[in-house]
Amino acid sequence: MSLRFNAAFTALLAAALFGATTPLAKALLGALSPFLLAGLFYLGSGLGLATVILVRRLRGHAAGQPARPHPFPLREAPWLAGAIVAGGVAGPALLMLGLQTTPAATGSLLLNLEGVFTALVAWIVFRENVDVQVFLGMAAIVAGGVALSWQSGTLDLPPGTLLLVGACACWAIDNNLTRKVSTHDAMFIACLKGLVAGSVNVALAFALGASWPTGATVALAMLTGFAGYGVSLVLFVVALRHLGSARTGAYFSVAPLFGVTLSWLLWPELPPPLFWVAAALMTLGVWLHIRERHEHPHTHEPLDHTHRHRHDTHHQHEHDFAWDGEEPHTHPHEHAPLTHVHAHFPDIHHRHSH
Repeated sequence: MSLRFNAAFTALLAAALFGATTPLAKALLGALSPFLLAGLFYLGSGLGLATVILVRRLRGHAAGQPARPHPFPLREAPWLAGAIVAGGVAGPALLMLGLQTTPAATGSLLLNLEGVFTALVAWIVFRENVDVQVFLGMAAIVAGGVALSWQSGTLDLPPGTLLLVGACACWAIDNNLTRKVSTHDAMFIACLKGLVAGSVNVALAFALGASWPTGATVALAMLTGFAGYGVSLVLFVVALRHLGSARTGAYFSVAPLFGVTLSWLLWPELPPPLFWVAAALMTLGVWLHIRERHEHPHTHEPLDHTHRHRHDTHHQHEHDFAWDGEEPHTHPHEHAPLTHVHAHFPDIHHRHSH
């Protein structure tokens, strides 16, 4: 039960940090073009996480640990590259182009499709398990997102609609491809995404005629990106590791609720009735997911990977190095075939067919 709540809390915290960037972005858009703002957010994410990684490695070196104990395997590089291109380059580009001809209210409604597409790709393409309770939870969260962003006149579909739908599809692909590499260092994955996506978006901004803002504006945008894109993405990858794409995507769909709440704290006004409807629907959806219990006999095939772990039921292995008994720890390890029964999620050890 603790793992379930820890994983859910991690995903919700990622959503809260990401959702908080929306009102802050609104405050910054007057001084920055959309592409430049997105680029600075991503660069702040990448450079901030790179700094944390450097400090972590320097401390490890001082403690006598190897500088690169667990390099990213080249065989999985295509998954990560695909995630970066889809979610960090194509997705933001389609979003910015679509928003040029799409009202903000309509855009907010359409962006709820990201969670739907993420779940559909996870269920149909990658065969994550889904039952009625999980499906209803996802539906409640999406319905809450629709209620939260609903305004009169949003049924009109302007030309940019298909571009926004395409952006959501790109992010859904990104989420599911990132799931494939979620066993590896979440900070490295998020850092690389931020550096590549940030560089591309800043280049696009200047190609379209953007001018460089003041240093204070740049610093504020990058600091916001570090928290809302960088730390949030690290938490998102960790949640993917334990929950799978569909469930993590569902929790992440709660992000607009946190964004709207922060907006009203910054610019006080009385929340409309639909806000409370949305909050109730999203709370219901999260509750349905948390109370899920998926249990059946299943077999673990042989598996060789690297991630942070404790020596639980799934990690009964020997060490080929001097181990001081500290847990959790990280090292390459092998899983022998195992058949048993227990409640589980479609995490990194339970991606099996049913």
